[in-house]
Amino acid sequence: MHLNLNIQNETSKLKTVVLGRPCIETDISLENVYDAKSYYFLKNKNYPSKRNIKKQISSFEEILKKYGVQIYRPKLTKNCNLIFSRDVAFVIDDMIIYSKMVKDRQNEQIAYSHILGNISHNKIINFPSDASIEGGDVILYNDIIFLGIYKGNNFDQIKTARTNRYAYHYLKELCPHKHIIPIELKKNDFDPYKGTLHLDCAFMPISGNKAILYRDSLKNKKDYYTILEVFGEKNILYIDNNEAFSLHSNLLSISPQVIVSDISFMRVNSFLQNEWGLTVETTPYTEISKMGGLFRCSTLPLERIDDHV
Repeated sequence: MHLNLNIQNETSKLKTVVLGRPCIETDISLENVYDAKSYYFLKNKNYPSKRNIKKQISSFEEILKKYGVQIYRPKLTKNCNLIFSRDVAFVIDDMIIYSKMVKDRQNEQIAYSHILGNISHNKIINFPSDASIEGGDVILYNDIIFLGIYKGNNFDQIKTARTNRYAYHYLKELCPHKHIIPIELKKNDFDPYKGTLHLDCAFMPISGNKAILYRDSLKNKKDYYTILEVFGEKNILYIDNNEAFSLHSNLLSISPQVIVSDISFMRVNSFLQNEWGLTVETTPYTEISKMGGLFRCSTLPLERIDDHV
């Protein structure tokens, strides 16, 4: 079996994807969580159960199957939470790039070795050790790559800082044909209302030339105006702080016309259907959200087809 790789954007028809797997660490505590949402829900004694996570991700899997998407799964690995496959690796064009993840998550990559074993070796890219990057910060828009970054000198002390300036410079060398736009994000390790884990938790292109955006997550106003210049005011759906907390931007496009969203996202879902004329497939996914990610975070697309906006 040989896997073809082809990802140019976030919205073309999805053909092949890796879907995350519910396996929660048995020793999770406030001291060892590595994102603000997990910290918040664990502290409030509302962290999701493995049973509820499994039920919700199975419902998501059925939607993917409904649209003929070929699905791969990571292998179960002891004491690894394998839900968020987007952060283990990501595809740009015909290359798959292994993320430089936070130390707490590096063991997750072992669970994907059977998948990467079916990809040509020269298409598998490893970043240098000083270039930290995770797939949730990498958003493709054809010739443009939006890259969520944190530029602070205290990068190594901030758990929710996942992509640094070194990764930006390396990505520019790796993809000289792309225009890479760095977007600096606000970070907070303990309060998910005050910081953003990844760029896709605040910003997401959908349906070709449209996008969802929580602009208060952006550290610099100039980055907002850059996004505005690319998409245009009429093509941006703005979400508020509560919607950003629940990850209303972290949706998955199965095609330019079909979006997967949480069933509870009433305003966003109504807007997508009634204003932009999209088909919105809904399923409960709030338990996964409690760990800091949603539909995009729990998928690693390998191949999309008809790559045109």
